[in-house]
Amino acid sequence: MNRLAPSLLSADFSKLEEQVALIERAGAQVIHVDVMDGHFVPNISFGAAVMKSLLGKTKLPFDVHLMIENPDQYLEDFATENTEYITVHAEACTHLHRTVQHIKSLGIKAGVSLNPATPVSVLEAIFEELDLVLVMSVNPGFGGQSFIPSALDKIKALHELKAQRNPNLVIEVDGGITLENIKSVTEAGVELVVAGSTVFCAPNIETRVKEMLELIK
Repeated sequence: MNRLAPSLLSADFSKLEEQVALIERAGAQVIHVDVMDGHFVPNISFGAAVMKSLLGKTKLPFDVHLMIENPDQYLEDFATENTEYITVHAEACTHLHRTVQHIKSLGIKAGVSLNPATPVSVLEAIFEELDLVLVMSVNPGFGGQSFIPSALDKIKALHELKAQRNPNLVIEVDGGITLENIKSVTEAGVELVVAGSTVFCAPNIETRVKEMLELIK
């Protein structure tokens, strides 16, 4: 089943609990948590405290995307009863296998994200170890960017590898997802779709979530 993960990066933080309730009521299945440190990416977003403020206020699982340097130092902070995935960037991890095993040791599913210029081949040695691969379809660090079309080729390549080597792998996409392209990414093999500004900047958040879910059925 394809799932929609609205990204908190584009939410109104003065109404965070209210907006999370809206996406949950509309049928979104996951909350995407974009964490930026101002080093690995240009911007700073928020840390574990903001995410943890939603504990007890939503039943939706957290999909934590760490766009940070030295992610191993912070993994425990993001491991909560709501956390389904913690995803790190291949480009940020000197010892990627160790980091993946660290995440799994916390009882959390482990994901690795690939920037637009990073090939799928960097995952060759650990492909079977992964629960999720996140394809960045923009360069990370800013919301509201346009989708990079070459991401579709990467998604298709991952989908082929998944069939051959890791059938339980979840393929995720993040960046520039709109009503116009959401169907094309799921047709290419994506099962978990991140959408930020398309959801939270819509005139009616609930209606937009329902529109996107209808397109990815």
